[in-house]
Amino acid sequence: MSKRAKFLIAFALSLLLGFTALNLPMWTARANESSVTPNLAHQTDAPAQVSLTVYNAGTALVIDRRTFELKQGLNEIQFTDVAAQIDPTSVNFKSVTDPNTYVVEQNYRYDLVGSSALLQRYIDEQIRVITADGTTYEGRLLNGSNEIILMTEAGEVVVVNYTNIRDIQFPQLPDGLITRPTLVWLVESSIDGPQEVEVTYLTGGVSWQADYNVILKADESALDLTGWVTLNNTSGATFSDAQLKLVAGDINRVYGYETDLIFADGAVNQRGQNAAGEVEQRDFFEYKLYEVARRVTIQNNETKQIEFVTGSAIPASKFYVFDALTDAYYYDYLYYGGPVIDQSYGQSTFSDIKTFVEFSTDEEGLNADVPAGRVRLFKKDTDGSALLIGEDTVDHTPKGETIQLYVGNAFDLVGERLQTDFQYSGYLQLDESYSIKLRNRKDDQPVEIRVVEHLFRWSEWQILTSTHEYTKTSSSTIEYRVTINPGEEVQIDYTVHYQWQ
Repeated sequence: MSKRAKFLIAFALSLLLGFTALNLPMWTARANESSVTPNLAHQTDAPAQVSLTVYNAGTALVIDRRTFELKQGLNEIQFTDVAAQIDPTSVNFKSVTDPNTYVVEQNYRYDLVGSSALLQRYIDEQIRVITADGTTYEGRLLNGSNEIILMTEAGEVVVVNYTNIRDIQFPQLPDGLITRPTLVWLVESSIDGPQEVEVTYLTGGVSWQADYNVILKADESALDLTGWVTLNNTSGATFSDAQLKLVAGDINRVYGYETDLIFADGAVNQRGQNAAGEVEQRDFFEYKLYEVARRVTIQNNETKQIEFVTGSAIPASKFYVFDALTDAYYYDYLYYGGPVIDQSYGQSTFSDIKTFVEFSTDEEGLNADVPAGRVRLFKKDTDGSALLIGEDTVDHTPKGETIQLYVGNAFDLVGERLQTDFQYSGYLQLDESYSIKLRNRKDDQPVEIRVVEHLFRWSEWQILTSTHEYTKTSSSTIEYRVTINPGEEVQIDYTVHYQWQ
């Protein structure tokens, strides 16, 4: 036997004799560690600190700081009043007081008290059922899924339908059932005393959007705008006295996997216009972040509104659009795999003329970024009351862009579009002619109408003749702009030639 083998055998025997002399098994240390009864940590009276960051897509990041009294060694921390729609995979725990305190095990308990949960826990246990007519049945619960089935002490089996039950009485709350969603940690602490812990998690059920009220001036040359944050909380939790932040932008989320969001400080301050510094805006990564200057309490099942941007006397203009076809038409040749040669396809006669209002978000206009949301437009009547004239939605719009809002259809303007000629010879080319008639039935107001034409039959086209000047706005679209006096009719005629190989 080699010297190395003799040394290893002697070392192993010495270890065995050492454990035997101490009268301990070799795995005592690990066994005792797992069998230690943890100390139940109690939350102190120190006020909790809550920060809530809400995203457009119905997700919120919760940062909750509370103080617990811990003992040195193993502790159990029960963290109640968390959101019912929490994403358990996103939970992060840390001790702000003691960096050496670490998590041994983390659990999320959501088996809340309810009739179905109680019945499942009380299978083979004694319960009491009282029916609508006052009859009382008491016995061992055999089944509680579709109907209550009991076995009495006399051995009789009683079946009670749910529709006939007035009351169900249980002796006590079974172990494992809780009244509120609860996060539970087993924590190893290196010190005795109070520790401030910070818990971070993502939850659904909290969302926000922007709502804008716009009042158009009497002469329709300017408007006043007020923007409101509309916050909706159905997460199952109330966030008391919370620091509230709102992120405007489209963040990418991965669902079905563990998710983490990492946030950093150092955003660039860029305050927009707001009434009294109530909401501060700043750049955050590729998004816009809005922070409410004061603490806010957001109750569960509550909708809350906070003003965040205002603007007055913003230059605005109104214009009209006649678009007899939808944008889908000029892409249809891609669907067909070739030119659209059906003569009747894309035909239209009368069509509405749409009314738009536009304004700028640059320094001469609103001078602010505009998060996505709903816009309600009003105009004051002769008696001074503001009447609704239309609604539209706006996408996330940075400062310096132009916003166009579709208000509704013009009552006194009429548009008509007719196909006047169609020539398809079958030799890889096609000619088509249209006549567009526009009528202004207003009494005293000339209007400009923008006429949008989609050249949808094929990608290669050429305007052969046209009675009015036009602008090519895309590879498949042209636009006319014509002014029509009160009581006047204007007719636009054009012929387009398509060619393909």
